[in-house]
Amino acid sequence: MEWKKNQEAQVEITGVTAQGAGVGRLEGLAVFVPLTAPGDVVRIKLLKVAKNYAWAKVTELLAPSPLRQEPDCPQFAQCGGCCYRHITYQGELELKAQRVRDALVRIGGFPQLPLAPILGAESRSGYRNKALLPLGRGKDGQLTLGFYAVNSHRVVDCPRCLLQPKEFDLAMEAFRRWAAQYGDPIYDETSHTGVLRRLYLRKGFRTGEVLACVVANAPRLRHEKELVEAFREQVPGLASVVLNVHRDKTNVALGKECRTLWGKDAIEDQLCGLTFRLSPLSFYQVNRDQAERLYEKAAEYAALTGAEFLLDLYCGTGTIGLSMANRAKKLLGVEVIPQAVENARENARANGISNASFLCGDAAQAAAELEARGERPQVVILDPPRKGCSPELVRTVAAMAPQRVVYVSCDPATLARDLKLFAQLGYPPVEATPVDMFPGTAHVETVCLLKRGEHHG
Repeated sequence: MEWKKNQEAQVEITGVTAQGAGVGRLEGLAVFVPLTAPGDVVRIKLLKVAKNYAWAKVTELLAPSPLRQEPDCPQFAQCGGCCYRHITYQGELELKAQRVRDALVRIGGFPQLPLAPILGAESRSGYRNKALLPLGRGKDGQLTLGFYAVNSHRVVDCPRCLLQPKEFDLAMEAFRRWAAQYGDPIYDETSHTGVLRRLYLRKGFRTGEVLACVVANAPRLRHEKELVEAFREQVPGLASVVLNVHRDKTNVALGKECRTLWGKDAIEDQLCGLTFRLSPLSFYQVNRDQAERLYEKAAEYAALTGAEFLLDLYCGTGTIGLSMANRAKKLLGVEVIPQAVENARENARANGISNASFLCGDAAQAAAELEARGERPQVVILDPPRKGCSPELVRTVAAMAPQRVVYVSCDPATLARDLKLFAQLGYPPVEATPVDMFPGTAHVETVCLLKRGEHHG
């Protein structure tokens, strides 16, 4: 039959999409239903019907899935941050591992590849060491501070977020009070008027230091002293208050200029025994504890003996390579963002690592240049963005003939596609381990070991 918008139907949810929406079938038509769990039987109303798929919303839960639980967050259904708070953590981990397995089999063609158990987090809450909170105005003209609603730029007001530490909730409260009493006008992105754009918070989980930063469409605020006082009174561990000046008409989150209003210019944290400086502009893994587990797994796969030249492509601020530098003969990190390369060099200096160097450039060009110079790494680490590696990069890495490649991926689909090409070039995958870096959300990371000339189905 032909399904139409606003029609109602009954459907059983049998899987989830990469974004975490439930999937069911209506006579062959795939129906995506947010906020459902595999095993749910639901009554739905169709919101949008295309040729091969439809989107719907739940009107009634007829039989709940065994994976279901009561969401513990009042903003869960409106906020675009989490998609799995209505599912048990064990259920969430199984769904994520299954997503990696499906991609490896369907896209990669690796039905026999050993998949190690997913590394779950100790806690599903309070793990984010960074929050970048947009500001807006509600219908009543009041300040809204929180997160964007799904697929929109409408700010959902969020007095507390379960993904972040309690210091962030206290900082949000202090900022609200200051903004109500003294604050400059809220920025409006359509008219590019107003001043206050975002509240940006960071915490060093090992050191306990907190940095509070206000992003503003102006070089100074009217009541900076009162702002500092509000944060200092309320936020334990506060070590730094910074103003980030951002006057561009763009939805890029931060401007390039920072001015310290109180305390230090940057806070510190420790990861894998190294110390990292976190200014508002430095990149750092958002979930420190899980990043440590991911890096430990990558180091295990790299199996360094102290004799190797280690090449870290897409190295960012160098964290993953630097965490293994003491086990390698030398490390070269490559990254296209100049600011990140500068950070990586500072991180190496600050930790007394003398066998590491960093190159600013495109990963594929740098790899080709090394190959031309005849420099052959024994181990290559790849940690590309979501879009994965270009075919040229895969070919260049294979042409360097390293013994092992360790691929860290944030997207199972592009990982599986790249592994297929690596396998054709004599680098089949040997084992993969999924890692849950962002509990509650749809993301899943995977670390995969590829070895020259070893064959697994």
